[in-house]
Amino acid sequence: MTMRTKRFGRTEVQMPVLTCGGMRFQQGWEDLEPGKVDREIQENVEAIVHHALETGINHIETARGYGSSEMQLGWVLPKIERDKMLVQTKINVKETAAEFLETFEVSMGYLKLEYVDFLSIHGINTPELLETSLKKGGCLDAIRQLQKEGRVRFCGFSTHAGPETVVSACETGEFDYVNLHWYFVYHPIHWPMVEAAAKQDMGVFIISPNDKGGVLYHPTQKMAGLCDPLSPMQWNDLYCLSRPEVHTLSIGAAKPSDFDEHVAAVSNHWNDPVVGEVEARIVQSLENDLGADWVHRWHEGLPHYTNTPGNINVREILRLWTFHRGLDLTEFAKMRYNLLGNAEHWFPGMPAVDVENQDWACLSSSPFADRIPGILAEAHRLFYEKPAKRLSES
Repeated sequence: MTMRTKRFGRTEVQMPVLTCGGMRFQQGWEDLEPGKVDREIQENVEAIVHHALETGINHIETARGYGSSEMQLGWVLPKIERDKMLVQTKINVKETAAEFLETFEVSMGYLKLEYVDFLSIHGINTPELLETSLKKGGCLDAIRQLQKEGRVRFCGFSTHAGPETVVSACETGEFDYVNLHWYFVYHPIHWPMVEAAAKQDMGVFIISPNDKGGVLYHPTQKMAGLCDPLSPMQWNDLYCLSRPEVHTLSIGAAKPSDFDEHVAAVSNHWNDPVVGEVEARIVQSLENDLGADWVHRWHEGLPHYTNTPGNINVREILRLWTFHRGLDLTEFAKMRYNLLGNAEHWFPGMPAVDVENQDWACLSSSPFADRIPGILAEAHRLFYEKPAKRLSES
């Protein structure tokens, strides 16, 4: 099968518009002894990889932080012709080049490859982590050494951060590509990150469009109706990929058939006017329920969570409330809200606790300053259940 591709920025690689993400198919979130890997789970991993390749998805992405994923991929990837696939792994920010290189050797020992096409510094989520990555004798220096040795082709970074960190990282000019969060439920607040990457001719790889994009594999009835005749996942795929600045979407497959709905979208509906029609319907529905002024301006003038009382992540909470109220994305809102205060720099800031007793002068630049404290309190009542953990910590 011929998969659509896009030029992945200045790498000049023809990247498939869908990527085989390796975060969800491994047996566990910790390194395992080889003998403890269940045969059926390993067979599933191998079936996922082979099915991806059969559909033309030849970019396979994993990370040192994905438990046994690298090891399990290392039992199948060396059996595939190397020029038939593109492989990416990611390594968390380390204080020194020596630590980074040591971790890279662990990854390569598991993957059993002579080189990787793409190596990301994983989780540049704060200005401090960016500074650590770029400092002399740090992560970037390690990657440059590996590039000289021919063991890494292209250097990138992955991030869960917002524009405050990501735009600066892109503007350094040091990175060939970025893995980031952007889709309909992150527009427009994360769009400046995509624009910053495009200005540097960087490849743009979208993380978790189905899960972080609204738990679209369990679509709400309202979302399904608005997206018809596409499924919400298909529409979100095409919405993202219709932007020339966006190059590939990670499909975190747990079984081989998880690719099929996405492959059908890009095979049968590329440049289909229905994508724009669905977007217009969704925006109109949001405007009907929330008011056009809120829909288009809710994010304006909001302080960074580090400048709010109790570090309450106002921008994120308002985003979740908006899509809960407008698209019934309540499961999604609860999932994300209960990470606040429990996921460190991967999902920073705090939930909206004790809102009524805080001084909200920091909202003075928002056109909705008078409404926001009440919305924050409502969001906490609606969404708070119990502290949650990131998937990799579950």
